[in-house]
Amino acid sequence: MPIFAVINNSIMLIIGIAGGTGSGKTTVVHQIMNELPETEVGIISQDHYYKQTNDLSLDERTKINFDHPRSIDFELLVQHLKDLKEGKAIDQPVYSFVKHNRTGDTIHTLPRKVMIVEGILILTNPELRDMFDIKIFVHADSDERLIRRLKRDIAERGRDMEEVLNRYQTTLKPMHEQFIEPSKAHADIIIPNDKYNTVAIDVVRAVINQRIS
Repeated sequence: MPIFAVINNSIMLIIGIAGGTGSGKTTVVHQIMNELPETEVGIISQDHYYKQTNDLSLDERTKINFDHPRSIDFELLVQHLKDLKEGKAIDQPVYSFVKHNRTGDTIHTLPRKVMIVEGILILTNPELRDMFDIKIFVHADSDERLIRRLKRDIAERGRDMEEVLNRYQTTLKPMHEQFIEPSKAHADIIIPNDKYNTVAIDVVRAVINQRIS
């Protein structure tokens, strides 16, 4: 387990939260954060670190396999975590899922006692994985994940049902089976995303409170 970084005379705890698309990672993040002071917790989303696609047309961008590890700028993500551990602020890029490219905007992020990194592929990268003090995998039934993905992509990302279902069959499902599901083996804690997950959440909160108190 990595040595905790010292930030302003306190310990930085880095938590990685992974799981398939639509598994409920965001819900778990909020459940954990609800018991912690807002000023002590920071969030980094893998979704902000999709690679720039300035050299591609919009049509070419829509064909990118966003569920493959090579679509993520892990080098930048790792560097940003290193900067935070050294007490430096970072500027997370902002990614548009409508344009399939970074917007040019950034999110200024300060070092906190607890940094939560969430994303479907974060446990697939060895260097990033080694930076996590706690590794969590959120598990959900595949049908439930598909339903959530349909609702989200149609409501928030301008997709239609045919496009979402086609992407699910051609990329989401095979990439989940090839990369995401196997990464569960690296998790310290596996949280079922159902009504029985309260015990797991309480365990995570207890560990966090013990480390930062």
